Amino acid sequence: MEEARVSARCMPVRLVDWDGAIREVVGVSDGIIDLTEYLRKREDDAEPGATFALWGADGERSRFALPLWRTIYLAGGERGGIVRTETETGGPLEPFVILDLAQDPPRTDFDPALTRDLVGDEAPLVHDAGSAGLAIFLGFGAGRFWYLIVEGREGEGQLDERSREDILFMAGECAGLLFLRDLADGEPPT
Repeated sequence: MEEARVSARCMPVRLVDWDGAIREVVGVSDGIIDLTEYLRKREDDAEPGATFALWGADGERSRFALPLWRTIYLAGGERGGIVRTETETGGPLEPFVILDLAQDPPRTDFDPALTRDLVGDEAPLVHDAGSAGLAIFLGFGAGRFWYLIVEGREGEGQLDERSREDILFMAGECAGLLFLRDLADGEPPT
């Protein structure tokens, strides 16, 4: 198989708009996303075709696609997202941006139990529940608590130290987009 770099400019991405309409978008990001290793892994598993289904990634929110994909890949998951809740102790989670690598259209519901152990004043806080999932508290802003969640993880084990550090770096990038670029404040209601 020929090695290939997939450019986000060339690769059509299916997005699910706020109203549930599905559309394909070309040119989601201004960087290159190398999906070769992920696609090769999927081919080795004999799974039919790779899925890269985004929900809520319109406009500036498309910047979350790469850190979400890297986090899902490093955690060995099949989907992940940036979610928010108005309560600190595991209330209903509202999707903000979702990336699903297993189903199209993407699933937007996440288990709030993953966030229950993430009570604290400082971000990031990590809850690694093995195969049940991974949740990272990103911070508090715009009247909500924000989390990065990965579900559908392979195996029962915890993250190794290197993957954990890389995932925390990606969580920092997501928190920066939310709070420094004010994406948490200016989003339309769900």
